[in-house]
Amino acid sequence: MYFRFRILSKFAMKETNIQIAVLAGGCFWCTEAVFQRLEGVTKVISGYTGGTIKNPAYREITTGRTGHAEAIKIEFDVDLISFKELLEVFFTTHDPTTLNRQGADRGTQYRSAIFYVDEEQKKIAEKFIEYLTNEKIFDDPIVTEIAELGSFYNAEDYHQNYYNQNSNQGYCQFVINPKLNKLNTTFKNKLKKETQK
Repeated sequence: MYFRFRILSKFAMKETNIQIAVLAGGCFWCTEAVFQRLEGVTKVISGYTGGTIKNPAYREITTGRTGHAEAIKIEFDVDLISFKELLEVFFTTHDPTTLNRQGADRGTQYRSAIFYVDEEQKKIAEKFIEYLTNEKIFDDPIVTEIAELGSFYNAEDYHQNYYNQNSNQGYCQFVINPKLNKLNTTFKNKLKKETQK
């Protein structure tokens, strides 16, 4: 599943291939901040998916009873970054070995998950996890869920672009900044020029 957009530049018409990826790796403030900085990522939306009720609100998600995960929907240009490269960043910037937990954030809403949009994404995800497992990249077993994407619900407005608007907040300083530092160190060549340090 992908979308084609025709972009009119000053000199010519250019066709770009925009695809969708949906990932859950704990608090979506963290994952949103990480993926916003990658070259080829055109949009990141924080939201909820994988649950049982329609149009859930944050207060319902935090109970862990709806089955939803805090997730991000990523729009990316496959000419600039691949789904596999997104997975490389995903598995480097969160812990895929802790069930329903990332750091102090606990509950099924914080689970590690890849919500694939087509069979190709499913195969890539399965092979990538198999590779990580065979190479013993992590000391403990990977518990990342691979599931077909169902309905994705955008989170409330105040959750969108959270880190960029609240970078001085304590959670951002102590939880998100270390992830961004790791991103800057490990994937400097994949960052948008304006975010490179």
